[in-house]
Amino acid sequence: MSYILAIDQGTTSSRAILFDGDLRPVSTGQKEFRQIFPKAGWVEHDPEEIWETTLATCKQALTHDAMAIGITNQRETVVIWDKATGKAIYNAIVWQDRRTSDYCANLKAKGHEPMVTEKTGLLLDPYFSATKINWLLDNVPDARARAKAGDLLCGTIDSFLIWRLTGGKVHATDATNASRTMLYNIHDGAWDDDLLKLFDIPKNMLPTVKDCSDDFGEVQADIFGKAIPIRGVAGDQQAAGIGQACFDVGMMKSTYGTGCFALLNTGPKAVQSHNRLLTTIAYQLGGKPTYALEGSIFIAGAVVQWLRDGLQIIDDAKDTQNLAETADSEQSVVIVPAFTGLGAPYWDADCRGAIYGLTRNSGPKEFAKAALQSVAFQTRDLLEAMRKDWRGGADTVLRVDGGMTASDWTMQYLSNQLNAPVDRPEVTETTAKGAAYLAGLAVGLYPEPDVFKQTWQLEKRFLPAMAEADRQKDYAMWLDAVQRTLSR
Repeated sequence: MSYILAIDQGTTSSRAILFDGDLRPVSTGQKEFRQIFPKAGWVEHDPEEIWETTLATCKQALTHDAMAIGITNQRETVVIWDKATGKAIYNAIVWQDRRTSDYCANLKAKGHEPMVTEKTGLLLDPYFSATKINWLLDNVPDARARAKAGDLLCGTIDSFLIWRLTGGKVHATDATNASRTMLYNIHDGAWDDDLLKLFDIPKNMLPTVKDCSDDFGEVQADIFGKAIPIRGVAGDQQAAGIGQACFDVGMMKSTYGTGCFALLNTGPKAVQSHNRLLTTIAYQLGGKPTYALEGSIFIAGAVVQWLRDGLQIIDDAKDTQNLAETADSEQSVVIVPAFTGLGAPYWDADCRGAIYGLTRNSGPKEFAKAALQSVAFQTRDLLEAMRKDWRGGADTVLRVDGGMTASDWTMQYLSNQLNAPVDRPEVTETTAKGAAYLAGLAVGLYPEPDVFKQTWQLEKRFLPAMAEADRQKDYAMWLDAVQRTLSR
């Protein structure tokens, strides 16, 4: 048997999964790591913890020799490290971090957003990597001078791991991760000099950009006992789309992890959004990019974590299903989980979470129901915007993955709100599966996309089962709550 190791370096944990020649999971390892909150709105990770948990989980999962490694990672999170030692000069600044809100607002006020959007498909928001890199260069002592001298490198988590795994021999990323930095021209396929100048970032810090299925060097033999080629890389949301076999134009996937991210494949054409969605690279094979419209929700599964860790009204995420099923149907509690602002299509970095419709009878059941509903409402926000931007979006079937999809109640309510089918696959580890597929494709173990997509298997389809009047009533309450929450 032949095997591929997938590294899935996420926001709250590092995981590794070994897949066999039929892309079935064989063994796995997972370790959580600290979430660091130095100030309100700031989110950081210790790069050494990311590295150590990645190594530990790989060693757990490597029950057989692997032909190749695929890497998928939390996107937009950035690290700057010393070229000579590989040590980070500061913690990784996480995609959720909002410390550059004022900087983004200043650039918008100066009229720079249209140029940024035209080149990158992105909006001027703290979410993306460029302003985080700028902050590090300006706030870590001597960082800017060292960067200009060529002593520092920067990159998203995939680049940091590749550098470490190859012993500093390879500084590379793939087109999907590059497309999330706000420094990469998604039409020209290159780091953009105008953007580098705008954000004052030296080009010599940046990695080489490759296809998703490509040669990213070899892991040093002393790390896992033998040299293993790294042959696949994609940002987590794009990897999930690949794992869901969304290779046809019009296919859509939504991943429910810490946040929620929906991607709609628009093919070889980059569709510019007029509804504040993002245009991004879905994947790049053979030097040819395939584009997508993306909607990003900052808080999805994290709202359930808040019920557990913040309010302490549940012991386990699974508890929310039973609570939601038994909630008082007469109450209309709405949670707007804007803990770190609101993402698409609102892009309000400054608003904060709010709860509406509380009564004396409101309790854990109603909170659980409102938390799960908030994920469905936010997904509907995205789909409504996609339908406006892309004419082919009317009859979309949504393929879902991520931890929250285990809840039948949540998936059924999602289908109700979208008024569209929701398909849950047999293999829900689609992010790691996508990374493994890219690596296996490069070494000839897995078939080309046209053949691979025929192997996708449905576990359960959820169909809309809600009266139209009730569907619209619930959504109207959500829209009203959002308007009350947005910063003025």
